[in-house]
Amino acid sequence: MKLKKPKPTNLRFLFLIGAIAAVAFTSSCTPKTAVAGTNMITAEHLAQGKVIFDNTCGKCHDLPNPTDHNAQDWVGIMNAMAPQAKLNEKQHEMVYNYIVSVKK
Repeated sequence: MKLKKPKPTNLRFLFLIGAIAAVAFTSSCTPKTAVAGTNMITAEHLAQGKVIFDNTCGKCHDLPNPTDHNAQDWVGIMNAMAPQAKLNEKQHEMVYNYIVSVKK
């Protein structure tokens, strides 16, 4: 049985698919770095987070002291409580940013 030689157009197509797959794999597996200035948290953003924290979270329970937990702990707490408080994604972000901005 004799194997046929692949056509040049098929080889180019396979090479192109392989190159695209390689780029997609390396870009999806490479850690993303923050670009300076793209996600600035303003004083207004933090103030809105405090208002939401005070008014929404304080409706159902005593407010925790933000300095009682570190930023990583607050991720879990916020992920558990934000749906209970019916916070949208932007409100969730504002409250989290406010809480972790409070210094001990």
